[in-house]
This record gives sequence, C-alpha cells and structure tokens, in this order.
Amino acid sequence: MKLLSVAVPCYQSAGFMRSTIDALLKGGDRVEILIVDDGSKDDTPQIADEYEHSYPGICRALHQENRGHGGAVMTGLRNATGRYFKVCDSDDHLAEAPYLQVLDALERLERERTPVDLFLANYVYDKEGQRHKKVIRYANALPTGRVFSWEEVGRFRLGQYILMHAAIYRTDFLLSTGLDLPLHTFYVDSLYVYLPLRSVEKMYYLDTDLYLYYIGREGQSVQEDVMIRRYDQQIKVNRLMLEGVQLEKVAPKRKRDYMMNYLEIITTVSGVLAVRSGAEEHLRMHEQLWADMEKERPYEYRVLRHRLLGRLLNLKSRGARRFVIAVYHLAQKIFGFN
Repeated sequence: MKLLSVAVPCYQSAGFMRSTIDALLKGGDRVEILIVDDGSKDDTPQIADEYEHSYPGICRALHQENRGHGGAVMTGLRNATGRYFKVCDSDDHLAEAPYLQVLDALERLERERTPVDLFLANYVYDKEGQRHKKVIRYANALPTGRVFSWEEVGRFRLGQYILMHAAIYRTDFLLSTGLDLPLHTFYVDSLYVYLPLRSVEKMYYLDTDLYLYYIGREGQSVQEDVMIRRYDQQIKVNRLMLEGVQLEKVAPKRKRDYMMNYLEIITTVSGVLAVRSGAEEHLRMHEQLWADMEKERPYEYRVLRHRLLGRLLNLKSRGARRFVIAVYHLAQKIFGFN
C-alpha cells in the first residue's frame, strides 16, 4: 500500500499541470499521484496519459466526463489506494522540503501504529505580484509534532480556518464519513473540510509550509467578481453545510465551537457577496437562507443571528452594510485572499 495518494483535479490544465505533477513526483515510491482529467478539451488527457506511461506504479490517469471540481475530487478518493489522501489542485504546488517532511511524519505514524483521522500542515497564499506571502499556520492553536484530540485544541485566530489546502485525511476514515461532494459546483472545498470534521477524533499537526495556494490568475473561481456571478453555488454550499451537520449534536464543545465559527465565516461570505452584488435576486437568496436556517436549524440560527456579523448582515440599512463590506475588505488585506 502506498503511504499517500494525491488527487490532482485537472480541467483545461495543460498549461500548468506539469509543474504541479513534477513537484509531486519528488515523493517517489511512497506516493500515488491520481491525475483526474475532468473532461478537458485541451491536451490535459494526453499529458495525464504521458505521466502514467512514464511513471508506472506512481502516476495514474483517470478520465471522466466533466463533473466539476467536487466530482474530480471524489473520483480521486474512490480510486485512492494510499493510506492517506490529499488534494492538490493542478495550478498549485506542494513545496519540496515540507512535502518530504510530511511524508516522513506519516511514515513514522504508520511505523508507530498511531494512525490519525486528520493530518494538518500550513498553507501559503501565493498571490501573484506580492513579494511577501501570507502563511496560515496553527502553532498557537494546535499541539505540534504529536497526535492530539479536540480537548487539546486551543483558540483559533480570525483567518486560521482549516482549508482543503491544510488537510490530509486518512483514506479509509474519509470514505467512512460518507462524503459525497456535489457535481458541477464550485466552492466545495468548504464541504470537503467541514462535513468530515464531525467525525474527526485524532489529529496531527506539522508546522511546515506545505501547500502553495496560487491566487490572482484572471478569471479564477475565488475572485470576488467571479464569486458574485456564481452566487447560487456559494449559497448551495452554505446550505449543504447547514443540512449536513447538526451542530447541537457535535461533541466535544471545542469541536462544536470551531465548526460553528467555520459555518459563520461561510455564511458571512454569502451575505457580503449578496450586499456587494446588490442584485435583488442575490439579496432574496440571502434572506431565504436565514429564513430556512431559522426553521430547519434553530440552534445554528440562534447562535449566528445574535453574533455581531449576523446582526449586521440582517440589517437593511446602508450604514450596516457599508460597515460589513469595510470589515471584509480589511480581512482581505490582512489575510491575503481575493
């Protein structure tokens, strides 16, 4: 069995996928690289086949009709044979030295027979045109270099959310959670992390800057104007988070608190995008989200509605909305996201 399976979702990725895969090859025989061609019309399928031919036993080309990012991730997961599973998008990278450190740590966990549900490492906002890159690390909140549980988790700062880029799941654990990401949907990264968290018990954190998350390319899905155009998908993901986990039943409390904060930031983004858009349709969708939350998830509604951002986002005054947007823009500058 391989130590780590890395799924590389690829759609029209011919122009940049080689550098991503070449970096992953530094893991050698310990790694399985699953190149998922998501119905690409450029040279992506041929490049995927080329790597499978050149690196048998390490690279596998998986071809499918277009299903979107979530569909590509699920294809990778369902074909993974490695003990652990990670996603690396075709325009991102794993930094070489941290990558080898992570593999060594995973190998040690296997040797000591101390498997974990979730292995975490840092990620870097590698924003185009910026010399100083923002690193998201967790050393203030998580024990470093050992197995730990939720009872030992400290307080996360604003902006320290665990994204897909930080996460490596144990493969059989992730499959056991019943995760099934929606097809043809953007922003499923939040679901990939959030939904399995309800079952996570044992974790390990390595304080190393593993994942280089490239942002800034024109037309990228995380750019604000693109997110506004795809607002229906942001709301869909927000709803699936609400439907997928009843936080009232999540234990221990530190896990529940973290997940509530995670849900809050995604719900805040939904509200900010609706306000930024100004489109009546988007504002109605946002209002309906809160109305349905009140009816179907009263516990989450009571908590989020009475927090500052929840109160402001549900006010219709221009002053309140301007304040929320100002806070959002400040967070963009501090944390480096789009």
